[in-house]
Amino acid sequence: LGGATGRVGDPSGRLTERQLADIKQVSDNVDSLTQGIRSFFKRASAYAESRGMNVEGLIMEPAVTSNLQWHENINLLDFLRTVGVHARVNTMLNRESVKARLTSQRGLSFTEFTYQLLQAYDFYHLHKNHECSIQIGGSDQWGNILAGIELIGRLEDPNSEDIEAKAFGLTTPLLTTASGEKFGKSAGNAVWLDANLTSVFDFYQYFIRVDDADVEKYLKLFTLLDHDEIASIMKAHITQPEKRIAQKRLAAEVTYIVHSDTGVSRAITLTKLLFESDYNGLTAQQITSALEGDPRLVTVNETELFDSPIMKLAAKYRLVASTCKFLSEFDTTD
Repeated sequence: LGGATGRVGDPSGRLTERQLADIKQVSDNVDSLTQGIRSFFKRASAYAESRGMNVEGLIMEPAVTSNLQWHENINLLDFLRTVGVHARVNTMLNRESVKARLTSQRGLSFTEFTYQLLQAYDFYHLHKNHECSIQIGGSDQWGNILAGIELIGRLEDPNSEDIEAKAFGLTTPLLTTASGEKFGKSAGNAVWLDANLTSVFDFYQYFIRVDDADVEKYLKLFTLLDHDEIASIMKAHITQPEKRIAQKRLAAEVTYIVHSDTGVSRAITLTKLLFESDYNGLTAQQITSALEGDPRLVTVNETELFDSPIMKLAAKYRLVASTCKFLSEFDTTD
């Protein structure tokens, strides 16, 4: 994790320079991401097992580290002697992330220009001390990954025939919608794995709202359903697209991975409660559980509940802007 590099900012994929992040905020982000990654792998393993995969011995608990652990003790002179001496300015200038910024109006700061050296050293450190032989990232990270491979090649024995002594890079295309729009915070359409940032219900609804043009691709990318089952789902979906059969399955699968089967149950219950009229089978326990942590769930004592009109309670606890707003939501002509 970028406990150190997060203080600098990666220029890849950006036309303007990132604002320098608050150091405490970076530290808090590292703590949150560490917890989130460990939780994700645990729940994803449970999801894989539920889909018939034997994950024993294949999926291990990830070792999550912050690159601040090794960067904070390196002084500038040591870094230049270890890394800088092997860096070629022409090569650095030819990185796509650098060329794009050099042609922009704002240009590129020296801080962001050297980011690729920091990430290169990360790969070298992990390769040397943790036997990490492959780095995976989005296609916009290709230049940074390549910088790491080149540094390892210069600092390690280039004549070694040991496959584990070599370093490899793997990039994947950036995730986009059918219209070509990129996912991410800067695009304004990011969903968070942390339920405090994107609630389980909103996470589920995000995938319910996926366009028909994207849903099959996402089923293949985000789930462990086999292609025959996905084909069957899409066949049913095409005959009745208004029922959003494929989107509902996608939402259930991805929510299971991130928030477990309990999260799926909560999201489906709340969806029925808010968007459907048939409440048969829903219990009070299911409803309160589904709304747990949701600001729309307000607890009041029995006396207040029976002594105050519902419209006043709704306004008091800011479920609506005012009593008048509450009345406008309902047909009061009957």
